[in-house]
Amino acid sequence: MLNVGLLGAGRIAGVHASAISTNPGSRLVAVSDINADAAAKLAAQYGAEARETDAILQDPAIRAVLIATSTDTHSDLIERAVAAGKAVLCEKPVDLSLSRAQACQKAMAGKPVMIGFNRRFDPNFAALKTALDAGEIGKPELLSITSFDPAPPPVSYIKVSGGLFRDMMIHDFDMANFLMGSAPVLVSAVGSSIVDPAIGTAGDVDTAVVTLTYADGRLAVIKNSRRAVYGYDQRVELLGSEGLLQAQNMLENTVVKSTTAGVTGAKPTYFFLERYMPAYALEWAGFVAALAEGKPLPVTLDDGVAALAMAEAATQSLKSGAPVALG
Repeated sequence: MLNVGLLGAGRIAGVHASAISTNPGSRLVAVSDINADAAAKLAAQYGAEARETDAILQDPAIRAVLIATSTDTHSDLIERAVAAGKAVLCEKPVDLSLSRAQACQKAMAGKPVMIGFNRRFDPNFAALKTALDAGEIGKPELLSITSFDPAPPPVSYIKVSGGLFRDMMIHDFDMANFLMGSAPVLVSAVGSSIVDPAIGTAGDVDTAVVTLTYADGRLAVIKNSRRAVYGYDQRVELLGSEGLLQAQNMLENTVVKSTTAGVTGAKPTYFFLERYMPAYALEWAGFVAALAEGKPLPVTLDDGVAALAMAEAATQSLKSGAPVALG
């Protein structure tokens, strides 16, 4: 049984607490948070204890920690947890600062650190990847990723999020790397604030398109918006030399009504909790299984830094109006 400490007690920590507690190979032992009441409430919900972070890290019975704290704490907590002998699953991104993330990457080389890109574990995207790896559409040539949120977050969140590329599109950068099998050599970004002008005033964009160019000429296009009034729009389309693969939205139900007035169906599920709960559980299961079997973790710190480097390049491209080469 893998005894686990959870660092953080916010909304995403609650999702992880459920995944930890429902997995037969793990047990949630303790929860910490700067908000002691939130930690106590979440811990009580799952039969765990509320503790200080130091106490969790110093407990030899706790073999793994899941980091779901604010992004600016991630690198420090990764390093502290590994130094304490823990395996780590840390929410994305690795850090707000690319240089800090790279320093963490260097220090943690070979250590058991996994970054939480849960979308790799979504059954639909995973099935698309399996078909791709089986050669069913030949060589992938043109990837299109659509990721639209139903509504923008509060501006107070935007101000500390690191921006759309680091906070939202970073999932799509990782998905592009996952599907294309390598990082691009060139990143070109355009964006604007047309959903909420206050987001622009805060220094961010809410609508963006990024084009990725690969060394062999392959292309990927990522589209993000903070507003899709019909629900959470999450689609992937991959054109290959011998065919096309598509992963469509998850709908609220599968009922389709056909009448003389037309054909109608349900909307996409509303947001990420409804859409990706199975993916979070499968992500945690992959972490637990890798540790139990002594196998490599399915997503690495290198993957996290690669996606963050793409987010940094997109941010630079947006400001300069020119493509940015990845080193």
